[in-house]
Amino acid sequence: MSNPLLEPSPLPAFSRIKPEHVVPAIDALLQDNRAGIERLLQNRLGYSWKNLIEPIDELDNQLDLAWSPVRHMNSVVDSPELREAYNACLPKLAEYSTEMGHNRALYLAYREVAEKEPDLDSAQRKVLENALRDFHLAGVDLPEEKKARYKEISQGLSSLVSKFEQNLLDATHAWSKSFADPVALAGLSATDLDLARQIAEEQGKQGWVVNLDFPSYYAVMTYADDRALRREMYEAYATRASDRGPYAGQWDNGDIMEQILALRHEAAQLLGFANYAERSLVTKMAASTDQVEQFLLDLAERSRPQAMRELEELRAFAEEEQGLSDLKVWDIGYYSEKLRRHRYAVSQAELKSYFPVTRVIPGLFAVAERLFGIRIAEVQGCDTWHPDVLLYEIHDPAGALRGQFYLDLYARPHKRGGAWMDDCAGRFVNDRIRQTPVAYLTCNFARPVGGKPALLTHNEVETLFHEFGHGLHHMLTRIDHPAVSGISGVAWDAVELPSQFMENYCWEREALALFTAHYETGAPLPADLYDRMLAAKHFQTGMQMVRQLEFSLFDLRIHRDYDPVLGGRIYPILHQVRELVSVVHPPEWNRFPHGFSHIFAGGYAAGYYSYKWAEVLSADAFSLFEERGIFDPETGQSFLRNILEKGGSADAMDLFVAFRGREPAIEPLLRHSGIAQ
Repeated sequence: MSNPLLEPSPLPAFSRIKPEHVVPAIDALLQDNRAGIERLLQNRLGYSWKNLIEPIDELDNQLDLAWSPVRHMNSVVDSPELREAYNACLPKLAEYSTEMGHNRALYLAYREVAEKEPDLDSAQRKVLENALRDFHLAGVDLPEEKKARYKEISQGLSSLVSKFEQNLLDATHAWSKSFADPVALAGLSATDLDLARQIAEEQGKQGWVVNLDFPSYYAVMTYADDRALRREMYEAYATRASDRGPYAGQWDNGDIMEQILALRHEAAQLLGFANYAERSLVTKMAASTDQVEQFLLDLAERSRPQAMRELEELRAFAEEEQGLSDLKVWDIGYYSEKLRRHRYAVSQAELKSYFPVTRVIPGLFAVAERLFGIRIAEVQGCDTWHPDVLLYEIHDPAGALRGQFYLDLYARPHKRGGAWMDDCAGRFVNDRIRQTPVAYLTCNFARPVGGKPALLTHNEVETLFHEFGHGLHHMLTRIDHPAVSGISGVAWDAVELPSQFMENYCWEREALALFTAHYETGAPLPADLYDRMLAAKHFQTGMQMVRQLEFSLFDLRIHRDYDPVLGGRIYPILHQVRELVSVVHPPEWNRFPHGFSHIFAGGYAAGYYSYKWAEVLSADAFSLFEERGIFDPETGQSFLRNILEKGGSADAMDLFVAFRGREPAIEPLLRHSGIAQ
């Protein structure tokens, strides 16, 4: 039987990939890789880049090219059959990874190349430096009995992380609420009601349906006049995959979280670290857990007084203007939107009319083209996993292909929530291979309804720019070695620099002119609406800041302070963090950690602080454009050369200094965030 996962192709054959292809393909490639590496290690004449590193990169690349579409499809077109095949491969891949990390002969061969080959360039030396570090982090120095335990831990974590994410997906899609009369959804815009009707049609129901996909959830929590509905929906969302709420215990992640924390802690201690947070920071810019905590607490000290004032202003408004004396968590989004409209005469709903996706996408590309001198064009007739998905190519001014990306914008059943960029293929160039980088760009916006284009909130536009920034980092790399090309090998607390940098262009008048126009009339964003939008830019930024600091400190502390006797103490630690930095305190039954996939199922464990850390870098980087002009060609080319093209081939701080001329300053972040200094 032909297996599309084993057929070399520039782009995956998504329509041909079936669940029954997955396990045979991965088994075959793992067998080939093991045999190939064993052959390479038989070389008795000495190891070199050409006879060891490059061939191993080629073996790993073939495995990555097969697994990438499987991993991605599991996130965006989930099915029981695909999930079963995906889960069956996780322990196999974890076992292989651990085997390689524990292979002392392979480690010594890498070390020989690093020590004895004189003509390596700086990127190759970074590859070897990272690889030797990663061998130690994988346990190559451990005695055999500890290696065996480390292998068990790695396989266990792989399965637990997948189960956490699948529980959350199932819990999210389990809940919905039907309405026979749209009066029950008073307050929602016509577009939001169209979405509710479309969800009903997809479920084979009459009337209108709201669910926990973010576009629907956000609409209800922000605009629905029915307070009881907001409370009901908040509870359903805030208790997903937990022991509380409408599906209490059915997909409960509670024990899974405890097991994940326990195994991470044990693995870190096997490697000689006091805790998992210490182990996590080895691959990041930050020097210590104390430095991270002080960074977060310093931001909290600067932000919390402002956040408290903002919450008191909201309470006073809700009572004085609306007669509500007891502001609850499920009221905050609703009354915040009313206060925004009252104070600035601007609403997300009004702004949406000027952000049709048909204008935003070409405008986003125009911004990138002006900044970096690239050209972006759609590719027709491509094979994708869903009819909504589009494929684009990026070319440089000379016409050379620099990268390709799939764009999957809309929420739908069997698709994981959130927004992300993922690696389909990395840049890889040698004497035999010329592989162009390919990215997946995924969002969960409300789909077009009623014959109108999809309309984005300004926050969603920022999300799109953010993910595209990650994509540019991945696709515009000039580094040929896959371990440090694009986003590979970039310090995790610096990887958000290009993504957060791009968000700035969602606020600049000159940039907005490229991607705003009324979806019906084509009229540009009115000057007075832009002025009101800009005036509202710092609305509740203190509250937003401390919320992110709450997440970051919670993540740091549950990994740093894990106690094998007492367990994770997840909720006691969360309560302590909230007392320290938060201004909004959810009800006791809120189960936010049960859905915190960034740290339990993503790559942000003991690293969620990276968003704020990198925001210091991105704000300071953009401040140079503020000084010279937001589309200054020379500055754009410098950002391209020093940040985007270099990938992980040098230390993140060195690359930042090469661009900015100095180490980062925190003042631009505070200014951009509207935090009083």
